[in-house]
Amino acid sequence: MAPAGRGRARERGNASDGAGAVVLAACAIWSLISAAGRETGPEGVLPALLAVAAGFACGRICGTLLPVATATVAAVGALLMGLLSRHRMPGATATVDTAPGHAGAAAALLVLAAGAACCAAAASRQAPLRFSLRLLALGTACAAPALRSVAGFAAALGVLLCSLAAARMRQRLLGLAGLALSTGLVVATSWAVAADVLPQGLMVSLEGPLTAHRVLLWQDALELAGEHPVLGIGPGRFAELSPTVEQTVHSDGKPHSAPLQQAAEQGVVGVVLLGSAFGWLLYVLWSPRTTAVVLTAGAALTALAVLASIGNALSFTPVTAGAGLLAGPASARRPIGDGTTGADGTDGARGPDGADHTWSG
Repeated sequence: MAPAGRGRARERGNASDGAGAVVLAACAIWSLISAAGRETGPEGVLPALLAVAAGFACGRICGTLLPVATATVAAVGALLMGLLSRHRMPGATATVDTAPGHAGAAAALLVLAAGAACCAAAASRQAPLRFSLRLLALGTACAAPALRSVAGFAAALGVLLCSLAAARMRQRLLGLAGLALSTGLVVATSWAVAADVLPQGLMVSLEGPLTAHRVLLWQDALELAGEHPVLGIGPGRFAELSPTVEQTVHSDGKPHSAPLQQAAEQGVVGVVLLGSAFGWLLYVLWSPRTTAVVLTAGAALTALAVLASIGNALSFTPVTAGAGLLAGPASARRPIGDGTTGADGTDGARGPDGADHTWSG
């Protein structure tokens, strides 16, 4: 990479790191403001933010030194944790032994595992290793039905297919824009379902897979958000004020939608900050890594965002830490002296098979 290009890439990396620090700090500060003067606290929000930051920092450091090994270890770890989640999810905020959100958390971990395996495959120089890692991603997707997670199977398989398609792409901007748009459409649809503004036939067809209970939770969240549009009701108070939760046995007290939970508990500012955090994760992927690695990580993070929009995945610390851990290696800078390009949105070190020939470990 030319000195000028390397300097621009480093400046962009510094800007993205600074933006991430600002966004995460704003999320923490707003959760404290929203909880001020109320019988609640941000104990469920702050650990999630710390997990994202810690996972991202760890992934960035290890991804610079041993990126393929880092992504492979992350994939295996997330897969094992997802398979063991039926017993008890570490870092869970739910208080019952078999919380409904555990299925969503398991699906999210499987998606992160598939994404990490595909990132490692896209980065590996050896064809046998690439094949083995993609086989691991396929096996991860096939493990989802064993956990009774159709959504997890579809999402993990989608990440694998996106990874294969990304190996043929050279411009990442269109891909990242499409991923952001897809997430926005899912969030808008969930909001429309909660507001009951969709045509009756479409509402009935969506209510089947979503379940009527989840739709009622979403409607409660939207109603609370309308009553407290700025500050929300306070972090962790949805269970106290939701009629549906009060009438449900063994409820985990969550609305099973991260955007709607933010709207209810932290108001419109909380929703904006949540969207900013996701936007930052996509922004840091505009990195010196190849398009195949960048879009694979972006697809996995988008699948996670979709699951979080219709489930309870972000209530579990391993999931938020895994999101940061996946974004870290995919946004790590190349070692000094690497003579390749990539931060401008095109690839300069990719072989004919789509592998990143400078991102090895």
